[in-house]
Amino acid sequence: MKKLLYVVLDGVGDLPIEALGNKTPLEAAYTPNMDGLAAEGKGGHVYTVGEGIAPESDIGVISILGYDARKYYTGRGPLESYAEGLEINDGNLAYRVNFATKDPGSDKIIDRRVGRNLTTEEATLLAGEINNKVKLASVPASSFIFKNTIGHRGVLVIRKEGGKLSSEVTNTDPAYGKEGVFGVAKAEFENVLLKCEPTPEYKDSEEARSAALLTNEFIEKSTAVLSGSPINKTRQEEGKLIANLILSRDAGDKLPKFPPLNELFNKKFGCFVEMPVERGIALLTGMEIVDLPLPSGDLKKDYTLRAAKVLEAIKDYDCLYIHIKGPDEPAHDGDYGKKKESIELIDKYFFGEILPKLNKDETVIAITADHSTPCKIKAHSADPVPLLVAGGGVSPDGLKAFGESECLKGSLGKMIGPEIVPYLMKLL
Repeated sequence: MKKLLYVVLDGVGDLPIEALGNKTPLEAAYTPNMDGLAAEGKGGHVYTVGEGIAPESDIGVISILGYDARKYYTGRGPLESYAEGLEINDGNLAYRVNFATKDPGSDKIIDRRVGRNLTTEEATLLAGEINNKVKLASVPASSFIFKNTIGHRGVLVIRKEGGKLSSEVTNTDPAYGKEGVFGVAKAEFENVLLKCEPTPEYKDSEEARSAALLTNEFIEKSTAVLSGSPINKTRQEEGKLIANLILSRDAGDKLPKFPPLNELFNKKFGCFVEMPVERGIALLTGMEIVDLPLPSGDLKKDYTLRAAKVLEAIKDYDCLYIHIKGPDEPAHDGDYGKKKESIELIDKYFFGEILPKLNKDETVIAITADHSTPCKIKAHSADPVPLLVAGGGVSPDGLKAFGESECLKGSLGKMIGPEIVPYLMKLL
């Protein structure tokens, strides 16, 4: 029986950049290992959720794992909260949140991620202050749990004793909107703190009005606590941005109920995940999580270790799903040079270590992304992502490289995310 190695390079898709000779970072990168694999395989291009949708990572991942996100998705907040061990019952309000920096005298946001240098240790202390000092009073019998995750990221769960709250409320993070149940990245936005309000269709809902009231109260009171924190005083003295604001987005009021992947496809799935949202999806879809150390920041070391773990773990699973965060963060910062470098390091220290030692005749290898993150816009876009499928006896298309333009020429043509895994299962 053939095995599947399914690798997702977070945000790897991009648009041509003049400074890179009108190539994308993927096309400009030196990637002899992925290019060699492309010469042996088939290419295509994928709209991970659907054409015209600029997906967040959660709905992108759900879709490329074979699920219809419109049917199962209940918001990013529940996914990440569940991954962090928080109890989510129907009617609890769960958010994904960021620590951010705002102008103390206005609602203007200076940086949505506190300069990306808030340490997890600092965030843990700030979260402790919020949990100890903030009390919600705008809706009777309400409480919350706030938990930081990695760096500037966190989750917030608000509960109303004896009642329910609705997720039909707007984000306070201006960079993300809602289209139906989906959270979507905005290409353009005014960088100011937004008020949480019931969505138009639910403006008369008591559960949505209560949810909005509690959210705004939490943000106002947590801002006051954070502004007086000794952690932020120290950061200010060190010339760093202070974490004086919590931004909320992607509310959900229940957990999704996914049919387990192992049962859907009669295969044993294992996975490598790094971020809370990916961990939540893995747990809820029934994939076994392979234990890994947290990323060290040394990409050469991290990718080499993960390559060794792949060669070890693939013996125990029919299908191994690997999610690599690398290219996405520099793309959000508009740094095409670092994005290109990240891709080159993945090629050299991840694929370069794996491919020579893998039995490609007995292993189907798929490489794609959960979404495009063009450096020009510093956000997710609706552009398709490249897909490469090789090994396992796949007949080649004659592609010259793994990149957006070459994959457009491939015989797999245009696909949507939920079509990928069923296609790969046929190859097994």
